[in-house]
Amino acid sequence: ARKEKVDIIGLSGLITPSLEEMTHVASEMEREGFQIPLLIGGATTSRVHTAVKIAPNYHGPTVHVKDASRGVGVASSLLSDAQRDAFLARIRTEYEETREAHRGKTARTDWLTLEQARDNGVPIDWSGYAPPAPRQPGLHVFEDYPLEDLVGCIDWTPFFQTWELNGRYPAILSDERVGEEATRLFNDARAMLERIIGEKLLGAKAVVALLPANRVGDDIDVYDDEHRTLVRITLHHLRQQTQKPPGRPNQCLADFVAPRGTPDWIGAFAVTAGIGVDALVERYKADHDDYNAIMVKALADRLAEALAERMHVRVRKDLWGYAAEESLDNDALIREEYRGIRPAPGYPACPDHTEKARLWSLLEPEKNAGISLTDAFAMVPAASVSGWYFSHPDARYFGVGKINRDQVADYAARKAMDITQAERWLSPVLGYSADEHPGDRFTRNRSGLAPTP
Repeated sequence: ARKEKVDIIGLSGLITPSLEEMTHVASEMEREGFQIPLLIGGATTSRVHTAVKIAPNYHGPTVHVKDASRGVGVASSLLSDAQRDAFLARIRTEYEETREAHRGKTARTDWLTLEQARDNGVPIDWSGYAPPAPRQPGLHVFEDYPLEDLVGCIDWTPFFQTWELNGRYPAILSDERVGEEATRLFNDARAMLERIIGEKLLGAKAVVALLPANRVGDDIDVYDDEHRTLVRITLHHLRQQTQKPPGRPNQCLADFVAPRGTPDWIGAFAVTAGIGVDALVERYKADHDDYNAIMVKALADRLAEALAERMHVRVRKDLWGYAAEESLDNDALIREEYRGIRPAPGYPACPDHTEKARLWSLLEPEKNAGISLTDAFAMVPAASVSGWYFSHPDARYFGVGKINRDQVADYAARKAMDITQAERWLSPVLGYSADEHPGDRFTRNRSGLAPTP
């Protein structure tokens, strides 16, 4: 930034570890004496997080930009002698109000102890339920999955959101305000999709495993074989820890797996539709065709999600077979009307990205599907989806929400992880402020990003 004499630094965050990285960058800009504006954007960011976690680390202007379309306006205001002071005064006021509201909300949180939360877990009567055994247990690899089989499974609504067009498909195509633009975009996407499939421009792969497992507290032991004598790996999960209304449990994903003594199973998967996407994007960029470069990435993302949906159907109906008679159309699949769930590490029910390391040890996706992990546990290719399969009929998607110190300490001990490192990876769900300065804490752990095996 100094060498190029830049006017503004912009950061974009794709996954939750990006949030802590942004805090670190802000701290480093402060330490280095920068004064230029810092813009914060990307899928995982928010105004609240920017105001509460990032801005306090840097005395220069720090501004959250909700989406790319607003970037020009924000930059213009920051670089305008006439607008800058008033714009920054408004931002400072808004962010201080946001921080004050956040402090008040945190102070009002009705916490349960971890033991109280566990006592209020999901009430499943395992004595009256026999977990279904997979028809085809073990590892299953799907090479060169046919893209034409995925088109009917595409959820198009997020595709339009990628282009910042709000509305649900197919209604968005006839929307009075954005319908014409949405229809033109959809037609271009369908044409590009036909070309991708016809010319085999992208490849798709998947790997699935169905393995013996049992719950141990808030963890899940995965066994080497159905004799269940040797634990292959232990999966660690978090539990909702705030006070719930009467009759509502404090959920944890481990609740949906039977305790020892009752044979149960868990599934794992990793899929991608991004084989070849980088080369194709670079071809379009070399021709200065940013529109089709973005289009290809957006379609690869949609195909990856479609493959995740398609594999889940195959698991439910064939490989595991616990819902063999299922007959759902694509709209019903999008509404998640099926039995069982497929939560992904890094998302609300299991927000710790480091658990992907354990997922990878079970599936070996580098070898079996061409998917690797970065230091921050992002998947490469980006058009990839991974996660777990749970079969119990009571299993539902949920968000862990904020957690308290006692659970973080317990979780770190279960993972044999230093507590400051655990706080770093769990920073998006911490219900308290860690004692150490975020930048200092991150710096100390930069050499130890990967979890303890």
